[in-house]
Amino acid sequence: MRVAVLVSGGVDSSVTLMRLAEEGRHELTAFYLKIWLEDEMAFLGSCPWEEDLAIVREVCGVAGVPLEVVSLQQEYLNTVVAYALDELAVGHTPSPDVMCNRMIKFGAFVDRVGDRFDLIASGHHARVEERDGLFHLLRGADPKKDQTYFLCQLRQDQLARCLFPIGHLTKAEVRAEARRFSLINADRPDSQGICFLGRIPFNDFVHHHLGERQGTIREAESGRVLGDHRGTWFHTIGQRRGLGLSGGPWYVVGKDIEENVILAVHADSLSNHVRSSFTIANPHWVAEPPNRSDLQVRIRHGERIEACTISQPLCGSLAVQFDITTDPGVAPGQFAALYDGEECLGGGVVE
Repeated sequence: MRVAVLVSGGVDSSVTLMRLAEEGRHELTAFYLKIWLEDEMAFLGSCPWEEDLAIVREVCGVAGVPLEVVSLQQEYLNTVVAYALDELAVGHTPSPDVMCNRMIKFGAFVDRVGDRFDLIASGHHARVEERDGLFHLLRGADPKKDQTYFLCQLRQDQLARCLFPIGHLTKAEVRAEARRFSLINADRPDSQGICFLGRIPFNDFVHHHLGERQGTIREAESGRVLGDHRGTWFHTIGQRRGLGLSGGPWYVVGKDIEENVILAVHADSLSNHVRSSFTIANPHWVAEPPNRSDLQVRIRHGERIEACTISQPLCGSLAVQFDITTDPGVAPGQFAALYDGEECLGGGVVE
C-alpha cells in the first residue's frame, strides 16, 4: 500500500516512520506540514519549525524515505485559527487540537494529496479496529499519553484511512524504540501547548488578535469587585493562575460577556460551584451511537476518564451526568469525548 507518513520532528512520529520503513510492507512518503503561524507570528516567540524540519530530514535520511514539505498555512488560518479566535471572542473555551486533526491533518492534507495514497500514518497514541464494516477508535496503550480525545471528531471516511503504528506501545516503549534506531530525538521532550502555536505563548497570540478589553473581576456570591482583567478571552472556567488577586486562591467560575465581567470564587467556596452534569450539542459518533447509557467521559486531554450516564432530553442534544465526580472546570465550547471502555465513541461541544 501507498502510505503518507506525517512527521513533525517529535519522537512519536519518528518512531512511526522508522517502524514502517523497517517492516518494508508499504511504499512510504514522509510529509512535514508547514503551518500558518510558523513565519508570520515568529515575532511573538521562538518557533521551532526549522529545528523540527532539520530533525525530520535526518530521520527520513536514516529511514531511506523521501520527504515532502506541504504548506497548509492558509487552511490553518481559515479553519483552526479562525475557529479558536471566534470561540474565545464569545467567551468559550476552544479545543484547537481537536479541530486540527479533523480539519487539517486528516482533512485538508488528505484533500491535497489523498489521491496519491491509500493510508495516512501518524504518531498518535490511538488504535483503529474494523468490525462489521465500521472503523472503531480505541484508546492508546499508554493511558497517560492516549490521544483519542483529540481524535474524537474524526469521521468514518477519515478513520478508515488512518494508520497509528505506535498506538499499542507505551511512551517508554516508544523511546526505547527510538534508541534502538539511534534517533537523535530519542530523548527530546514532548511538545506542549496548542498545535499551531509551537513555542508561542498562548496569551501573546490571543492579545495579538483580540487585543485587550478592560473589565472587572467580581466575587460570584456577593458581587463585590475583586480586581480587574484585561479581557475575558484570557481566562477560562476553572482557571486559578493569572487572576492577580490577593488573599486567594481564587477560581474563575463564570463570565458575563455582555457586561465584560469575570466571576470568581475563593477556594473555600469552590465546592458550591462545581458541575455534576452538562449538555453536549449535536454529538458526533465516530462509528455509531451507543446502545447503552452508562458510559465514560473525558473533558480535557490528559485527565482521567470518568464514569457518566447519558440521556437525550432535547432533540439534537445529549445530557451527560457524572456518576461520582464533580468538576469546577466544565466550560462552554470545550469538547467532551465519550467512551465505552477502550473505545472512544465520539463526543461534542459542551453547551
